[in-house]
Amino acid sequence: MKTDIILSGVGGQGILSIAAAIGMAALEDNLFLKQAEVHGMSQRGGAVQSHLRISDTEVASDLIPKGKADLILSVEPMESLRYLPWLNPSGWLVSNTEAFINIDNYPDKEEIYSEIRKIKNHILIDADRIAVEAGSARSSNMAILGAASSLIPISHEKFHSGIRKIFERKGEDMVKLNLMVFDAGRKAASDYLSR
Repeated sequence: MKTDIILSGVGGQGILSIAAAIGMAALEDNLFLKQAEVHGMSQRGGAVQSHLRISDTEVASDLIPKGKADLILSVEPMESLRYLPWLNPSGWLVSNTEAFINIDNYPDKEEIYSEIRKIKNHILIDADRIAVEAGSARSSNMAILGAASSLIPISHEKFHSGIRKIFERKGEDMVKLNLMVFDAGRKAASDYLSR
């Protein structure tokens, strides 16, 4: 078993926290893990991406070749399209619908959604709304992780444990909030796929 994941978004959207939660969960499940550095965080709002490879055997390289990613997990819809050349034909694209508009000529959101819907295996959720409804607008990254979690061969319980470990230093309320947002994202993805 090997799962290659590309994480994408813009600076300040919590890509590092997603990578840390997946990494903790993978280690809890006794899996091997390689992660490329997160690139692009030199400015808030700049493009950010990272490669994450999980396997039950040792992983030699931290970079995912073009056409080989099993999953693109994106907190920003336009950024998800940037990495389509890396997605394998049976791979999944999981993206937030809410745009981080940081340029004057940001494309029409409906055009972006139309491109995402061309991908056979895709999930589009409003992670920002899910996070706000849970009480923390800053937790949309955990909603996206929840939406993608059933596509990653790690148990729900291990994800919960990983999230708990990365947020426990911020207190139990923060842990509970992020677990609630994660579970709401997972449900939103299930609802999206059952439409």
